[in-house]
Amino acid sequence: MKDKIFAGVDEVGRGCLAGPVISCAIILKKNVNTKLLKDSKTISFKNRIEIADHIKKNSWYAIGSASVNEIDKFNIFNASLLSMERAVKKLKKKPHIFLIDGTHAPKKLINYKTIIKGDQKIKCISAASIVAKVYRDLYMIKLGNKFPKYKWDKNFGYGTSQHLKAIKKFGVTKVHRKSYKPVHNILSK
Repeated sequence: MKDKIFAGVDEVGRGCLAGPVISCAIILKKNVNTKLLKDSKTISFKNRIEIADHIKKNSWYAIGSASVNEIDKFNIFNASLLSMERAVKKLKKKPHIFLIDGTHAPKKLINYKTIIKGDQKIKCISAASIVAKVYRDLYMIKLGNKFPKYKWDKNFGYGTSQHLKAIKKFGVTKVHRKSYKPVHNILSK
């Protein structure tokens, strides 16, 4: 086991009302500071950006995504697996085994282990979670420049009361997930 190469895989943005779901597949190099690696949700936005930069400089990683249209067409579960599959495919260095956060893996993956709450237990999954979250948050901030009324620089597309009020007041954009109940309900009125 000692010489085996592990890749952590995690996705972010499943619960959002807007924007893509993003996954990261990552293999850590020996010089990464593992003390920095923990569940991305427990790290402040500013610190996450700094830690993600450190991780990216000290790893092989790839990002995969599934679009809003794919989420609405295939459902979020399948779109999440699709984004993971894309991240895994793009990873330049190949591991012996993929460690995946959660209970499911992309169908085409052979050597893997799924780990419930893996982002809290396994350093390479924590790293994948951090890099994916920073990537998605920065993407949503950029997207928010086109749609400033929705405050995606603050809520990153999640269904906060502020975001829901904005949807009710200003309507649904092309980057909202129309299959999601809160958005669907507003469209149905």
